[in-house]
Amino acid sequence: MSPAPLEALDFAGASAFVWHVDPDRLSPVNKVNRVDLSLLVGVDRSRDTLLENTRRFAQGYGANNALLWGARGMGKSSLVKAVHGVLHADFPDLKIVELQREDLPSVARLLNLLRGAPYRFVLFCDDLSFSHDDQHYKSLKAVLDGGIEGRPDNVVFYATSNRRHLMPRDMIENERQSGINPSEAVEEKVSLSDRFGLWLGFHPCSQDEFLSMIDGYCAAYGVKVDPESLRADAIEWQATRGARSGRVAWQFFVDLAGRHGVSVS
Repeated sequence: MSPAPLEALDFAGASAFVWHVDPDRLSPVNKVNRVDLSLLVGVDRSRDTLLENTRRFAQGYGANNALLWGARGMGKSSLVKAVHGVLHADFPDLKIVELQREDLPSVARLLNLLRGAPYRFVLFCDDLSFSHDDQHYKSLKAVLDGGIEGRPDNVVFYATSNRRHLMPRDMIENERQSGINPSEAVEEKVSLSDRFGLWLGFHPCSQDEFLSMIDGYCAAYGVKVDPESLRADAIEWQATRGARSGRVAWQFFVDLAGRHGVSVS
């Protein structure tokens, strides 16, 4: 009547894994959805910082947990995956494990599986944020910095979020206004973000950076378009979307490539 034992993990069989619960298991990812690091434009400082931090970690040296926060669609999650792709070629023991925000209560069990493995793991959580009644952040606090066991030496945690402190601003302001001890309540709410040694900010791109992203995609995929026509179409596209970002640039390029009969898959 007991459940069947879990299959032995074969970390050597893949470079990326996704964590699932009910039952707990790590599923290998045969092909990671990522773009080349050279195609990420306008994030040079964040790129270099995260790349160096991850390289030190892959070499077995000290490295910080990293929070990539800021404007939507500016390549936060793409940068994490691209950095891993670049370094995995030189450090095949460097693995990336994706953890969903909803599965944070199980993070201690995941770390117990990774702790004794002879590999280095980037634990990645995309779009990490918490609502007013969400207690998941408490599951993560002790793991990142605290508790008796703490974070394993062979694991580093990278997260992306649109919020610098991972909490809605009105949630923090409400604690200041209605809490019995407002400063203590606020400290508890923002202490999670303090456990990230690296805070890398991503901000809306300029029009020139937006056009440079599209030019980079065109060069990488061999799409040849008249520069003036390309510029006019790109500006019209972003105007109709009401935003400029790496995601909008990619969406425009997908449409452009399709019109020119070029596959981007």
